[in-house]
Amino acid sequence: MYDAVAGVSVAMVGIPQSLAYAELAGMPPVAGLYAGALPPVLAAIFASSPYLQTGPVAITALLTFSTLSTVATPASPEYVGLGLALAFVIGVVRVLLGVLRAGWLAYLMSQPMLLGFVPAAAVLIAASQVPKALGVNPPEEGNEIVAAVTSLADPGAWSLAALAVTALTALVIVGGRRLHTLFPGVLVAAALGVAVSAAGLYPGAVVQSVPSGLLPFTLDDIPWDRVPSLILPGVIIALIGFTEAASIARRFAAEDGGRWNSNREFVGQGVANLAAAAVGGMPCGGSFSRSSVNRMSGARTRWSGAFTGLTVLAFLPFAAVLEPLPLAVLGAIVIVAVTGLLKFRPLVRLWRVSRPQAMIAWATFLATLLLAPRLDLAVLLGVGLSLAVFLWRLLQLEVDVTAHDGELTLAPRGVLWFGTAQRLDSLLHDLLAAHPDTVRLVLDLTRLGRIDTTGALVLRSILEQARGSRLETEVRGVPPQSQQLTDRVLTPRTSPLE
Repeated sequence: MYDAVAGVSVAMVGIPQSLAYAELAGMPPVAGLYAGALPPVLAAIFASSPYLQTGPVAITALLTFSTLSTVATPASPEYVGLGLALAFVIGVVRVLLGVLRAGWLAYLMSQPMLLGFVPAAAVLIAASQVPKALGVNPPEEGNEIVAAVTSLADPGAWSLAALAVTALTALVIVGGRRLHTLFPGVLVAAALGVAVSAAGLYPGAVVQSVPSGLLPFTLDDIPWDRVPSLILPGVIIALIGFTEAASIARRFAAEDGGRWNSNREFVGQGVANLAAAAVGGMPCGGSFSRSSVNRMSGARTRWSGAFTGLTVLAFLPFAAVLEPLPLAVLGAIVIVAVTGLLKFRPLVRLWRVSRPQAMIAWATFLATLLLAPRLDLAVLLGVGLSLAVFLWRLLQLEVDVTAHDGELTLAPRGVLWFGTAQRLDSLLHDLLAAHPDTVRLVLDLTRLGRIDTTGALVLRSILEQARGSRLETEVRGVPPQSQQLTDRVLTPRTSPLE
């Protein structure tokens, strides 16, 4: 009973949101409804989180648009077919990752990279809806930022009716949240928009076509010969889109003291996308806002997601009632929905925590804005920078040196491996030359993270050279995880490398 009530509550929010996110993705509005119907039902079978709600989401919609808008005209039959193919690729990738228990791959998207990408994507999403909110036609050339700036720079072209509807929609959604967290502001705003338009009081652009009927099951619309070209963007969307679902499930599990399984969620999200491809939907993922509504509505098990999908399925025969819905309402729904993603404070704070990580975040942020609609390139840049910083840090070996009363102490910090071990050897030669009165050498390894075989061999070489120079030697603080290897290498009689 609790799951049914929660599922229906989410569907009331999800139906108008699905139309808005389909518009954002460049897909027909009904594709959003189809993606919010069967996919969440099938995702619930495999899900581990009792709250995660699957369907159209803003970030995945934007990534879909950025991938397909460069090769086809949005909303055209070719574009729609590519959208289905992209959902198929995303589904296959996620199912494979889940079946192969490779859920850890989602963490390749480093936190600094996501801190830069998500707010930049939110800016692009909000900017893309500005022309709808103002009731103007966006320019044919330029990215979302250009379209927003161009629209804002021409007040004479603004539609007062669109501005009024946009303001009313935002007021209902935001004001409703303040009245009660479960107030269905999105549903009320959509209903008001339909009523005003149907009464002939709105002269602006409307949704126009939302066919009623049951789900269409077919794979004939997928251009299978174009699938290989969508593999790379499909992998990127599969991973980035999953980070949102993973963060939702992980956060709620931590708050409730429960567990979640990334591999099961990968499979569930993958099956959802395969279903979307088969029923004329669009790429989908886990929604934070709808998952929060689900939890606050009293959901107890993962089957609440199934009830959401079944509610949308029951609505499909009556979907044509949404045809008079003003596009300004959809634009306002999207803008309000992504305001929570416009988090710039963590970007600023990151400078005080780590300059290299801040560079990753800010470079990704700027690349996302400047390279739009090629967001895949921005993501690859962020991942590449993350790997570069990781490798740079691995190559750094800082050594604290203390010389006192003939005792020379070396305390390396970092990882002692084949990429850094020779630095320690070279440094010792320079230090012994600079301190000819040294009679005792101490290697303090307490601040090392790890020692590999090459590092252990270099340590042995250093100790042998010191003993050959008639110095006393001491090694202390070997990292526990490297203790066995280090003992075997530093003890000549038992060393397997003799």
